[in-house]
Amino acid sequence: MSSSTAYAFDKAGFDALLDQVAEPDWLVALRREAFEHASKMDWPHRRHEEWIRTDIRAFQLNKFGLPSLESSEPTVTQTPHQLISGVELGGRIETVDSAVVNHSLASELESKGVVFGPLSQLANSHADLVRPHLFTAFDPDHDKFAALHAAFMAGGQFLYVPRGVTISQPLHIGSIMTDGGTDTTHTLVVLEEGAEATVLHEYNSVDPSAGGLHLGSIELIQKPGSNLRFVSLQEWGHKAYHFAQQKAVIDRDCNLQWTIAAMGSMLSKVNQTVDLVGPGADSQVNGVMFTEGRQHLAYHTQQHHRAPSCHSDFLYKSAQQDNSRTVWRGMIKVDPIAQKTDGYQRNDNLVLSPTARADSIPGLEIEADDVRCTHGSTTSKVDEEQLFYARCRGFTQKEATRMIVTGFFQQIFDRITIESVREALGAAIARQVREYE
Repeated sequence: MSSSTAYAFDKAGFDALLDQVAEPDWLVALRREAFEHASKMDWPHRRHEEWIRTDIRAFQLNKFGLPSLESSEPTVTQTPHQLISGVELGGRIETVDSAVVNHSLASELESKGVVFGPLSQLANSHADLVRPHLFTAFDPDHDKFAALHAAFMAGGQFLYVPRGVTISQPLHIGSIMTDGGTDTTHTLVVLEEGAEATVLHEYNSVDPSAGGLHLGSIELIQKPGSNLRFVSLQEWGHKAYHFAQQKAVIDRDCNLQWTIAAMGSMLSKVNQTVDLVGPGADSQVNGVMFTEGRQHLAYHTQQHHRAPSCHSDFLYKSAQQDNSRTVWRGMIKVDPIAQKTDGYQRNDNLVLSPTARADSIPGLEIEADDVRCTHGSTTSKVDEEQLFYARCRGFTQKEATRMIVTGFFQQIFDRITIESVREALGAAIARQVREYE
């Protein structure tokens, strides 16, 4: 099932989208500006450093249509989500091909002033909360993909947690895409001073072999002293394209734990950034990537220290099998004012087949003189001695490989404090490990 219409990413499609969304003038103006910019932009050039390892020549935008927001509620008979099994949620919102099919928020949270629901709807009813923050952690002019997203975003979600409010139950965002569908959802999370929340965000196709297009963005904005745990699990079908800008801006004495897991899509190009803008801000970013077949997942990350006495801790672990490839390019950037910075980044890769490939490029750009910044990267194969040791004790080749791969990711799992997330990631990785002789 696909809810995409015949409308394309062109002027006619843009006008048709505006007819459907019924948004305030200020948001329509932002869309018009983004569309104008997108129309003048070229596709990223292969020689550009950011795209030199990711080939998008086979990508054709005209093969995908716009989300149809005027259609009746599309349905998916079986939920593909993994993170919410046995979890009591404080609220949830679900989209299918960008159309919001249901959303809810616990009454006790609503009474505390928490706002959680469809972005377009809340841009009308809560413009005083949405307007000051939308696109403050997202640059529509980053490239043509970002500009197209800003112009054509649909079915997004907005979370606002007032000052001092703690949400003890996780909130869940589910983005589902049908085979050949399009998802342009935009996620905006704002935590006021001293607020605390946990958000679980899942991207799923209805079938592991499905195709489709995701043009998306995540904005996380934390005011001083707030605490956020944000988990993002990407499991699009293996014929899907995934282009996204994801950024957190965290202020004084904030804590952010951001965990991403990427196992789906045919081609992903994601920019993930954390800006530490207030003294004492602390971020921990955890990443798990597992690729197979001919998947190509490229993640470019940045820890930008823009204030003194901040701490950032970044760890990505990736495993590749078959003919797949991962690309990680990371940067710790320290501004001149950011003295007493403590930054760390690391990327480890486990290559499971002779034809798989991992590109790992850590980097430092430091303009302060009183800092501690370290980075590292490793790429290796499965240790033959460990395999031999395990097989001598009765394990098959596949069981032994699965055990070693799971152990490789254990350092990430140990950092995740949410049990359902730990179990879901461990199970997903174990399912995908093949047997190699």
